[in-house]
Amino acid sequence: MIPLDSNYWEQRYQDQSSRWDLGKISNPIKSYIDQLDDKSISILIPGGGNAYEAEYLWKQGFKNVYIADIAPSPLANLKKRVPDFPADQLLLTDFFSLEQKFHLIIEQTFFCAINPSLRKDYVLQMKKLLKPQGKLVGLLFDAPLYSDHPPFGGNREEYIKWFAADFKIHTMAMAYNSEPSRMERELFINLQPKKG
Repeated sequence: MIPLDSNYWEQRYQDQSSRWDLGKISNPIKSYIDQLDDKSISILIPGGGNAYEAEYLWKQGFKNVYIADIAPSPLANLKKRVPDFPADQLLLTDFFSLEQKFHLIIEQTFFCAINPSLRKDYVLQMKKLLKPQGKLVGLLFDAPLYSDHPPFGGNREEYIKWFAADFKIHTMAMAYNSEPSRMERELFINLQPKKG
């Protein structure tokens, strides 16, 4: 498999070849954000890509929002769309090197973009980055997809095996309000790290 490094992802953005980029916030994540009351919480969007979620959050008054990506173009794209978004909250870095803790981490196509050999590392890093009572919320593809390049797929049974030891699984169910092109192909998750 080719290295899924910053050069790989930057080229994808330069070529505009991330076919799973919706061009807007997804309905399930928008619905979740719309019921949040505390706008002071710290939020991370890892592998944020063009970060339509961050744009929506910012415009709804959430100002403690961070986007992490290893490619510079998507961060620059967000800054062009939202000029007042703080530059120090656009993190050009590897997710696995992050150390700050967050109340909420939004998962939107990041899990399916990393090499599947890193899935256990992903789970442990998510647990490390979440504050006590923090939540990992978002979408996972519930489809086989590809095995040799992203997006990599999976299914509910596999995801439960990855997460169950370290997270309480509050929700892992088929999203009812997916985009038409993703209907019955993605799971909405709401997970909370277990203590210890």
